[in-house]
Amino acid sequence: MFLCGYILRIQAVTKRQRPKLNTGKNEVVTMPLSKRALAEFFGTFWLVFGGCGSAVLAAAFPALGIGFVGVSLAFGLTVLTMAFAIGHVSGCHLNPAVSVGLVVGKRFPISELLPYIVAQIAGAVAASGVLYLIASGKPGFSLTGGFASNGYADHSPDHYSLLACFVAEVVLTAFFLLVILGSTDERAPKGFAPIAIGLCLTLIHLISIPVTNTSVNPARSTGPALFVGGWALSQLWLFWVAPILGAILGGLISTTFFAAPQEPLSEEMAR
Repeated sequence: MFLCGYILRIQAVTKRQRPKLNTGKNEVVTMPLSKRALAEFFGTFWLVFGGCGSAVLAAAFPALGIGFVGVSLAFGLTVLTMAFAIGHVSGCHLNPAVSVGLVVGKRFPISELLPYIVAQIAGAVAASGVLYLIASGKPGFSLTGGFASNGYADHSPDHYSLLACFVAEVVLTAFFLLVILGSTDERAPKGFAPIAIGLCLTLIHLISIPVTNTSVNPARSTGPALFVGGWALSQLWLFWVAPILGAILGGLISTTFFAAPQEPLSEEMAR
């Protein structure tokens, strides 16, 4: 009977709009927005430090470098691990485009969008700062290598055009949102959303590292660009506009064609 009652209380928590904390005393406390934003800060820090750090520090290590596959796995693993770590706190967005897409998909309140985005950008910038401090400790380090920044045309890893890079970022972000919204749907198998989302981000990187160095995340693009400056900042607009447009498109497709009536996203990332 105790176990049944506990399960019912947990189910009640996950059906609320905001992430909740079960105190174990038959009461449910709303997780403050400040704590949820702080979770987004640390989660985005981990994504940028782990993903971009693997690219800057480990991708081209002589003879043993992890290459594109390793970097792709690193980005996916950061999301997978943080989904379990903070999904029950903030929903584990880690990405302004994801937050916008969840608003469009009616799974996140627009009133909380700005604090989430500010926290995500701050986490990305802080992670880039720590990464710069570590990377610059190696003799011969230079930002001319790009510092894992995203770019198009001459600054695309394989020199893809602006249009090609824009389309890639829109399409990949749209499908990323479809996976996020679908895997966290109340009809989806429980407990597998972090795995699906982490593997989706891995696949996205496997596809598009040669094209744009893979963004699908404006915060991830902003952090390194602030340190590189110059061309990275001048091209940063694409890595805000295209992912957000793709997220809106993904949210609209999911809501229009696939969604069932349900409560906004709260703890589904950690189910």
